[in-house]
Amino acid sequence: MRSTRLVPLVTAAVLTWAGAAGAAESEVSMLNMGKHGMFQLEPSFLKIAPGDTVHFVAKDKGHDVESIAGMLPDGAQPFKGEMNKDLTVTFTKPGVYGIKCNPHYGMGMVALVVVGDPGSNLKAAEAVNQPGKAKKAFEELFKQIGQ
Repeated sequence: MRSTRLVPLVTAAVLTWAGAAGAAESEVSMLNMGKHGMFQLEPSFLKIAPGDTVHFVAKDKGHDVESIAGMLPDGAQPFKGEMNKDLTVTFTKPGVYGIKCNPHYGMGMVALVVVGDPGSNLKAAEAVNQPGKAKKAFEELFKQIGQ
């Protein structure tokens, strides 16, 4: 009798572990100086699966990360980190996510995360008006989607 009560518990534990084992984790660094110049989110382009997690790590001070209005799939929750703090985000909705560092957005400190199929909001994300160097940065990032 005792062993039959354990079966549902063991099954639930195995299923939880198996689901977590399938999700990948990535890291994006907030940097004053990156491979491509000043004020970078590195890497600035990620392709991940729904359910994957990204850790945004404040390696240098003076940075934060925030989702960009108009660059989220329908039903996705916007996010906003605190200055000089790491932020962990699990991406569940397929589509394109635009991400910025608020103080350095116009200087091109942006990233693009593609979750599964980008088609759900690709056109809308491409149409968002970007300030300063962010415009050119996103043009280059959108080119990587088809690669």
